[in-house]
Amino acid sequence: MPDRAPRPVDRQLPTEESKDLVALVRDIIEREIAPWAAEEEEAGHFPRELFTLLSESGLLGLPYDSAHGGGDQPYEVYLQVLEELAAARLTVGLGVSVHSLACHALAGYGTKEQQAQYLPAMLSGGLLGAYCLSEPASGSDAASLRTKAVRDGDEWVITGTKAWITHGGIADFCTVLARTGEEGARGITAFLVPGDAPGLNAAAPEKKMGMKGSPTAQLHFDGVRVADGRRIGEEGQGFAIALSALDSGRLGIAACAIGLAQAALDESVEYATGRRQFGRPIADFQGLRFLLADMATRIEAGRALYLAAARLRDAGRPFSQQAAMAKLFCTDTAMQVTVDAVQVLGGYGYTVDFPVERFMREAKVLQIVEGTNQIQRMVIARHLAGPETR
Repeated sequence: MPDRAPRPVDRQLPTEESKDLVALVRDIIEREIAPWAAEEEEAGHFPRELFTLLSESGLLGLPYDSAHGGGDQPYEVYLQVLEELAAARLTVGLGVSVHSLACHALAGYGTKEQQAQYLPAMLSGGLLGAYCLSEPASGSDAASLRTKAVRDGDEWVITGTKAWITHGGIADFCTVLARTGEEGARGITAFLVPGDAPGLNAAAPEKKMGMKGSPTAQLHFDGVRVADGRRIGEEGQGFAIALSALDSGRLGIAACAIGLAQAALDESVEYATGRRQFGRPIADFQGLRFLLADMATRIEAGRALYLAAARLRDAGRPFSQQAAMAKLFCTDTAMQVTVDAVQVLGGYGYTVDFPVERFMREAKVLQIVEGTNQIQRMVIARHLAGPETR
């Protein structure tokens, strides 16, 4: 069946500017994203030209300072833009979220000189970023990463392998966390590495069950040299920078999850009101009506949760616990809602003729990326009861 743009969500936006922004996003979705989403995902095509358009339209730097090419938008607005994009195609919504994550270190911890030199191209100059924290032997236990950066005069030499990197092999720049000192969290430093740096090579993209259009690959750093001017923050500050980025990034994943769930619900309602059995629409049957009601309620609850966390962030208040809650609840919601959507469509839901089977495959990764949902529960519990005793 032909692809179509998602149904508009009735949003409570804080300003006329933000309403115009969402209208722009919906126009781009209708013209440039939705018509080809299923076809390009099936073909494993990454829409690099679309990300150039998003950058030119000011949509890749929304939560950052306009002095450096950003959009000066609060997270409350930025996340709703992500939700809109993810509802149309998760590869796009998640790609924007990862790009924003890759810009976070420099925007939050870089010097004024570094920000003036690098941020404009990153936020609105057509570049695309990658975030390099995870490694083959250190995923959830990120503080045990092994990639090393050794000082050599005014340069650093980076050696090691990063894993599960979204935009791996196609990114124009990478925010890289590497070990510069002692074992553990205090020996890690952040660097801004050009995507075409000599010695930086990508492995073949991973073959995934979903999000086939979004390249995920290992990156190998074989003596990659970067100037000390590309070190972000102080030596040993990298892990704190990474955690700060992940708090914000988890809200991005939560918003993408709700977008995906909303798309699945819309397909379910469309099918249930049009499909007839026993002489009437299947939406007349109470069992199915209750299922749709539960799907919609979970989505509304998830949206309220991620927006509440975003408003805390916008107010400058602590939001780490709420970000973990939002990521946990919203991604679990996406998984449950997409499974239910397949059930609503029955046999048709299990075919590629309808998008809900793709939504279900895509939802699974959201429970894993940027901290598994088990890690989110650990984060929440630490806020409630303190660190674990040993």
